[in-house]
Amino acid sequence: MRALVLDGYTDEPACLGVPPYVSPYARLAFGALASAGAEVAYATIDQWRSRTVRLDRYDLLAVVRNIAVPGKYLRGMPASDRELLEIASSFNGRSAANLGVAPEKAPSNLRDAFDHLASGDFDASINDLVTKGEFVQRRRTYEEWNSWLVRGASVCAHHPDYGGPLIAEVQMYRGCVRYISGGCKFCIEPLFGDVQFRRPSDILAEVEALANAGVRNFRLGAQSCVYCYMSDETGRSETPTPNSDAISRLLKGIQATARPEVFHLDNANPAVIAEHPKESRDITKAIAEYCTSGNVLAFGLESADPRVTRANNLNATAEQTLEAIKLVNEIGAARGPTGLPQVLPGINFVCGLDGETKETYRLNLDFLREVVSQGLMLRRINIRQVIPSRGEFPGVRSKADFTKFKRAVREEIDGPLLERLVPDRTILRSVYAEVREGGRTFGRQVGTYPLLVSMSYAVDIGKRIDVAVTGRGFRSVNGVEHPTDANSATLSMLEAVPGIGKRRAMSIVRKRPFATKADLWKLFDEPNALASAQFHLALRNVIEKQ
Repeated sequence: MRALVLDGYTDEPACLGVPPYVSPYARLAFGALASAGAEVAYATIDQWRSRTVRLDRYDLLAVVRNIAVPGKYLRGMPASDRELLEIASSFNGRSAANLGVAPEKAPSNLRDAFDHLASGDFDASINDLVTKGEFVQRRRTYEEWNSWLVRGASVCAHHPDYGGPLIAEVQMYRGCVRYISGGCKFCIEPLFGDVQFRRPSDILAEVEALANAGVRNFRLGAQSCVYCYMSDETGRSETPTPNSDAISRLLKGIQATARPEVFHLDNANPAVIAEHPKESRDITKAIAEYCTSGNVLAFGLESADPRVTRANNLNATAEQTLEAIKLVNEIGAARGPTGLPQVLPGINFVCGLDGETKETYRLNLDFLREVVSQGLMLRRINIRQVIPSRGEFPGVRSKADFTKFKRAVREEIDGPLLERLVPDRTILRSVYAEVREGGRTFGRQVGTYPLLVSMSYAVDIGKRIDVAVTGRGFRSVNGVEHPTDANSATLSMLEAVPGIGKRRAMSIVRKRPFATKADLWKLFDEPNALASAQFHLALRNVIEKQ
């Protein structure tokens, strides 16, 4: 049987699989079909859009799309319902899909278009479809979970971002330690029931397989809290004492096994960190030591309003979250080799939950003002509206209040935090040029929640460059290549360097090549302009004579 895994991308609260990420779901599907004896290929929805994928070559189509969070993407949009309908309707073989929702909640036209929709683990169901001829709704076994991930590592070589910014999402466990009380009312993770930790040896085996397949960038994601991994108190406490030894050994083992270019993490429960500062401090030190800089721990505060916290059984209080922010800043704020701090917290807000009032937005904003006033840093502030994946919610009570809150955060909070994070002349290493719009290029460093970098001139897409920060927007930075070669830079590149301007840039172009830096500096008669030029400009391949 010839089978195609079509990756429609994943964006869930605990898992990311939108480019440059490749999710474990896609790798599991590939590994499950390969283990069943199928001849398997892999392609992304973007490759289908470019019409480089011929569906008529396959007997079985397995579509992976898990969208539970409304995201904004620089590129690589998840597959739409319309696209999936077109794909399924035109496919002549058997088709199956994981849409991230129960089959009965999927649009009726998609239910009719696909032969099978998954409600259990999609990889287990398609494995049974090939081996037994039956699409069984079940969970994968622990042995299947790990063996299929190892077998599926090879799909990475077929991803469009392979050899570039590709980053593999690696799962430490499934479920949420707060399943005892049902966890946050809006989140699907507690529905998995008992937490199932993966053994460190199995995680390392997957990382090794990914590294052997050519993957250089990794993120430990797809779980609700990194600090809860392997805790002995899981099932007895909703803020279990972290197992700092197990986590530290795992991080050290991944660093030694893969020697990754980028090694980042994702979610952390601030209540666990605040309630267990000693163990959490040890873990945060290990993160700073073994992971790469620019790392972000996403804190699910969701709301600073205690009434909303109680009504929705949320992770943590505002007070606990502030303590966790302080602890991570204390250890992780030092700037690392990438130009960003070693590790910082991020904050998630979810609006439209039970109990929300106009006062909720004031409390959320006051919380962020306190973070700024205490001189702390946050890498990102994510504000989204609740998606009723588990049940119904009232939704945002006032669009005007919601919009006003978002605008206040962007205008009043993001600016000071971003200036603190990346002051002018910060050098961001290895920025990957991803998209060009008009004459402007947008790039990002590879990693978790990367900072968007805007350059006001054309850069070859796919090129990696170091960038000096020259200014900031609400959630992004402006920059220029560092250093900019005065002998070869385009006019638009020179104009973008602070202190040069159009007239001086034209003078540089007319008078080059410069034999020495001293000849170049003669064009700068103002002290500030000269200081800026001496920081930003260089003469490459020139033998200095002074």
